[in-house]
Amino acid sequence: MGYFGSVILLVFNLLMVNFPDSFGIVSDNNVQAPIMAMKISFITVGIWWFVFSLYTFYYLPSRNTTSKFNSKIVFNGFKELYKVWEIVKSHSYLKSYLIAFFMYSIALQTVILVAIYFGEQEINWGDPDKKTLGLISSILIIQLVAVLGSFLTSRASSRFGNISTLIFINCVWVVLCVAAYFVTQPLEFYITAGFVGLVMGGIQALSRSTYSKFLPDTKDTTSYFSFYDVAEKIGIVLGMLVYGFVDQITGSMRLSLIHI
Repeated sequence: MGYFGSVILLVFNLLMVNFPDSFGIVSDNNVQAPIMAMKISFITVGIWWFVFSLYTFYYLPSRNTTSKFNSKIVFNGFKELYKVWEIVKSHSYLKSYLIAFFMYSIALQTVILVAIYFGEQEINWGDPDKKTLGLISSILIIQLVAVLGSFLTSRASSRFGNISTLIFINCVWVVLCVAAYFVTQPLEFYITAGFVGLVMGGIQALSRSTYSKFLPDTKDTTSYFSFYDVAEKIGIVLGMLVYGFVDQITGSMRLSLIHI
């Protein structure tokens, strides 16, 4: 429900930015209507999160604690991660899966983050207005198609297994990265964005569910998923470094995609 709500909010804000007159937003002497709509969209997002946080705060139990901030709190997180790593090393399947996840997550998260920048610089939109509308539409396409991707991935994993489905999705991702090297026109970019949404929507959820199946018997799942998230964030940093380095050396975002 949270994901669908976010998509609805995204669609609402996109419509407001592209058609501000329909929402009663007009230009004045200082600010154009689309810019004013963007500012209002930030307010609507803030209101959205505030309202739903009230629901969370009301139903989640409060934590009664008298502990105060000290140096142990700073290092406790690192100690927990180290404990998890020591356990992971003794489980060969879990260790192998985490290494594989770390490697393909580098490519996945990097391309997701730079997709819009790639579209802005490398696609022949024709004029600035078409570029703005095209990039906004691409974001919407990715988010909506991701819902379908999650559904299809779930069905595929139940029939062929998680690992086989992950291998197939990663093969599709390789083809997408290579194909993106040759994308120059808006229609080609839209099609590529659609396939990115399909892959993105399924691989993230399936990666987490597969990880949970490999976990040893434990009640401390929080520490294990914290370790998982840290690995993912480190992958993002490394992926962006590689992408930026290749882009700076070659001057081509297309070659960066191939290397990722």
